[in-house]
Amino acid sequence: MMCERRIEHNERRRAIMSPLIGYLLPTREAVMEGRPEAAPLLRLAEKAEDLGYDSVWIGDSIIAKPRHDPLTLMAGTAGRTKRVKLGTAVLLPALRNPVVLAHQVATIDQVSDGRVILGVGIAADAPAIHAEFEAVGVTFEKRVGRMMEGLRLCRALWSGDPVDWDGRWKLQQAVVGPTPVQIGGPPIWGGGSAPASLKRAAVNFDGWFPSGPTDTAVWGAQWRETLQHLDEAGRSRNDFTGAIYLTLSIDDDADKANERLDAFLENYYNIPAATLRKFQAGFGGPAEEAAAWLKAYADEGASHIMIRFAGDHDNNLEKFAKIRSTLGW
Repeated sequence: MMCERRIEHNERRRAIMSPLIGYLLPTREAVMEGRPEAAPLLRLAEKAEDLGYDSVWIGDSIIAKPRHDPLTLMAGTAGRTKRVKLGTAVLLPALRNPVVLAHQVATIDQVSDGRVILGVGIAADAPAIHAEFEAVGVTFEKRVGRMMEGLRLCRALWSGDPVDWDGRWKLQQAVVGPTPVQIGGPPIWGGGSAPASLKRAAVNFDGWFPSGPTDTAVWGAQWRETLQHLDEAGRSRNDFTGAIYLTLSIDDDADKANERLDAFLENYYNIPAATLRKFQAGFGGPAEEAAAWLKAYADEGASHIMIRFAGDHDNNLEKFAKIRSTLGW
């Protein structure tokens, strides 16, 4: 029944060409700026729901980019909201034992009454990420295979049937309880823009969820390539989501907006902004230009757009709600 509802929902959204809009909680910024308290983050999630946002998202990193644990905070957010979908942008499953992960996610899906979406990724090839994998005892070079097997095991455990497994993990007639509200488990969206990422998402997951590129036409071309892989795999397009993770800096002064965006990205990743903006989609400028940029992604086929704001989240949540209303979304 839940799967049928999701298909109907996706078809309805495509029919009216209005994407769903998500909001990323600033967990990384809160820790970087010495404000680790969870209460303000939960209030932002409530505000996003009150303003009509469709989803709330939480990033993942343990020591590479220190921040709140996404699954723990998702459970807290589930208790403070009623309607919004709750997603990870993106979770690194390879860092976690899949049996424990399956149990956690199933419980959160129950707590949220079936509102979980798992955005997942393999992590970037960077020194800090290598150190993070080493710190948790996971081989970085084998992260793709570990992620894929781990997610297959999660889905097997989410079925509710006893699971026998003979791979990286060994299970005999194992059962995880509770199972998720969403039959078979939450939808899984694969991140990444590399050709292998597109195919991996199309063949194995329920959606594609990259953080770029800034050129909307390139995103559109990659989306069509993903759909081609989906067709070749014999999978239906009706239950597959094309999403995008975007960073916004809204200001009537475009120079100020871009300076703020560049500073935000450099502080966040400790990488030059010019490098980051080649593969991460970001926009700095007036609200009306931001609206046109966002609409271009929707026109190319994006049905779920997740927004990360560069600073001042309370005001930006309200500004973007107004932008959305001008677009009729």
